[in-house]
Amino acid sequence: MHQDVCFLRDFYYTSALGRAAQKAMRDRLRAFWPSVAGLSVAGFGFAAPLLRPCLQDARRVIALMPAQQGVMHWPAEAANHSVLVEETNWPLASDSIDRLVVLHGVETSERPAALMAEAARVLKIGAKVVLILPNRSGLWARRDGTPFGLGRPYSLGQVETLLVEHGFAVDSHSAALFFPPRDRASWLRWAMMLENMGQKLSRYHAGGVLLVEATRVADAPRPSGLNVRERKPLRILDPVRAGGTQPAWRKGQRHRAARHIRNTG
Repeated sequence: MHQDVCFLRDFYYTSALGRAAQKAMRDRLRAFWPSVAGLSVAGFGFAAPLLRPCLQDARRVIALMPAQQGVMHWPAEAANHSVLVEETNWPLASDSIDRLVVLHGVETSERPAALMAEAARVLKIGAKVVLILPNRSGLWARRDGTPFGLGRPYSLGQVETLLVEHGFAVDSHSAALFFPPRDRASWLRWAMMLENMGQKLSRYHAGGVLLVEATRVADAPRPSGLNVRERKPLRILDPVRAGGTQPAWRKGQRHRAARHIRNTG
């Protein structure tokens, strides 16, 4: 089940809680990538709120929004940088992107493996990706009313496995959204202080979202067939050897004949 673009827009751009979440995740992303000058940057899902700083320095910025979610004009005050796409078939050339951010894309996808394969296709060898996913042990995944309460939350190990299985080498990880998901002024006054404390006290256990950075690596040849081979494999097509296993009744008949010979001899 996918998010609705109107719900995502309203959360990030009109609610105080959404703006605080946007700032917290954007700060973590900029810690991963201090500069994107001259690079091609793309975001999939609803990554537009995190891509705005890239508009100044990047060579090009593209916000890919899946058809199941819907699309909006972004940025609102300038020429459009967003495009409606099929989630597993992006209108980008292979090996054409230097940086990719995925937010609200993987956890709601019905085909996460195909989605990651498409991400690997468009990224250059050595390019970077950051997956931002709801933390399975965090508060935000357990509360309705925010975009992180819909879809499948992930553990850090699950995110890393997903990346490694699709041609990525995990570089580092972080977390964000250490403040509770409550849209109240009394809570939000302390949001950034709680966020800073969370960064110092817990790397990912208490954060509402996980951020995992990985590098696209060269495709490695995969061995064909089974990885573990039997030392004496069963040969299905070989003829059955003579003198093989016999029925129990035939064995008993043979033993009785041998005993009769001994008794009469």
